[in-house]
Amino acid sequence: MIAIDVLKWPGVNQAFIVSFVAAVLLTLAVIPYGQRRKKGQTFTWGEAMLASTYAFGVLFLTYGVVPHQWIDHADKNLGWSKDKMMLGPGQILKPQSLGGWNPITLQYEALRDIIVVLIHAIFFGLNIFVVVWWQNRGKEVQKELPVSSYGRPLVKKA
Repeated sequence: MIAIDVLKWPGVNQAFIVSFVAAVLLTLAVIPYGQRRKKGQTFTWGEAMLASTYAFGVLFLTYGVVPHQWIDHADKNLGWSKDKMMLGPGQILKPQSLGGWNPITLQYEALRDIIVVLIHAIFFGLNIFVVVWWQNRGKEVQKELPVSSYGRPLVKKA
């Protein structure tokens, strides 16, 4: 039997994975709280301070810690730097400066930065989803009343 330590694989970094999962879970933890809280219920001073501290912490985690952990992982564990060229399988992306056909010199550092932008986009979309959900909670969906041929709503008289 071969013992394989999954956390020692080159593409796995505990700090990045834990911070990413924590950021997603803490962002989505607002939904169960919002389902219990009535819309329009006023906040006390203490609740407002706690909510603002929570929101700041989650935003710091999502836009500060998670991207930093990815950059740190790509630089140290994967060795993605300006010196490491992206040649592709069978060197199909080999640049002209190294004797290939590709007029663009691709480096792994650029791929690292593109992944950071995607991480920001994922969390930006998730934050927009949570804010829109919070604003629309408790709203009742009104059904359209049937209309007559004159365009007036048909309502039964009581």
